[in-house]
Amino acid sequence: MKQSPLKTASLGIQHVLAMYAGAVIVPLIIGGALHLSGKQLAYLVSLDILTSGIATLLQVWQNRYFGIGLPIVLGCTFTAVGPIIAIGGQYGMGAIYGSILVSGIIVILIASFFGKLVRFFPPVVTGSVVTIIGLTLIPVAMNNVAGGQGSPDFGSVTNLSLAFGTLLFIIVLYRFSKGFIRAISILLGLIAGTIVAALLGKVNFSAVGEASWFHMVAPLHFAAPTFELAPIITMTLVAIVSLIESSGVYFALSDITGKKLTEQDLVKGYRAEGLASILGALFNSFPYTTYSQNVGLVQFSGVKSKNVIYTTAGILIFLGFVPKVAALTTVIPTSVLGGAMVAMFGMVIASGIKMLSKVDFTSQENLLIIACSVAVGLGVTTVPNLFDALPESVKILTNSGIVAGSLTAIILNIIFNVAKSSKQSQVVNNRNQSVA
Repeated sequence: MKQSPLKTASLGIQHVLAMYAGAVIVPLIIGGALHLSGKQLAYLVSLDILTSGIATLLQVWQNRYFGIGLPIVLGCTFTAVGPIIAIGGQYGMGAIYGSILVSGIIVILIASFFGKLVRFFPPVVTGSVVTIIGLTLIPVAMNNVAGGQGSPDFGSVTNLSLAFGTLLFIIVLYRFSKGFIRAISILLGLIAGTIVAALLGKVNFSAVGEASWFHMVAPLHFAAPTFELAPIITMTLVAIVSLIESSGVYFALSDITGKKLTEQDLVKGYRAEGLASILGALFNSFPYTTYSQNVGLVQFSGVKSKNVIYTTAGILIFLGFVPKVAALTTVIPTSVLGGAMVAMFGMVIASGIKMLSKVDFTSQENLLIIACSVAVGLGVTTVPNLFDALPESVKILTNSGIVAGSLTAIILNIIFNVAKSSKQSQVVNNRNQSVA
């Protein structure tokens, strides 16, 4: 069904608000750790938002060479935060962008090989991975519900009331409305929650007043790329981890939209992420990956049109050039955003459970794959210092509950299903040869 421009714009804004907090917090953390000035920090945030929009376009626009063509929004990956800070502190900002640039090129080169791994992602793996993604996001939502980790009023009655009031408003809208209003219930919930918070004096508009109306973005603003072996290896590992996370998002959206993914679709999706990282290096921003929160929004709203995501990308690019408008989206209180996140991230879990419904649950092997992968993913998320004693290079793979759980699901599936199938095929071939 064709949407009017106003409706498409509203749905696009909803996607921007869903990912904006995550997209903004990465440059704020990294910029603060690298001791950037306030002006430099504002510029870095704008760069990041602009590049997120361009990276999203590269992924949604499907052509012969790149782009998976699903309603996907890209943003800077959280996996890269620790490594980027470490690289910047030891080697300088030039080494950050050099390592991101080379890792993007490597992703493009290995995309064809990575695409061949599709047979290792049956429903028992993809369903487990998507469920893990949703479960690992819930603590983020709950911290925001309480007002944000480290906030002085963490868990206050006001924060909890705003969060659950926003969630209740969204549920009521979803229950009693239809069509377009139902599709933008998250957006309307965020607006209503922010208005109530403003009446309570919980909204700070100072960032809007201080931001400029327009600025021009220049490539290589902070530093030209320099190339050091250790940072390159580190960021390449980060990039591979991001590909594993993205695979789960691809399969989740494939299930939601009803589009069956081929090996070539995956290859083009991985290439788009490699291009996005190269772009991030040239614009002095970050490596980019698919954002899980927007998957929950696609499921929740029921709107699967790529036109909405094109609009989202356009809005992000516009915000990258107009800091004052971009700053307006940051006034939404953390607790209000947390209330909406509960619904969105919960829908990611529901999508994973739906995918698992296709699994043969009479197989004890499949039950063990699901049990161990979800347990590891959730365990690493709830006990984040579990692997602190391991070397930094190994912790890249173990510090993320999504990655640890995903690798567990993939490895156990190979042990129980792929290896067993290969052995059975070999036995059948031997029998046929004996009969012949």
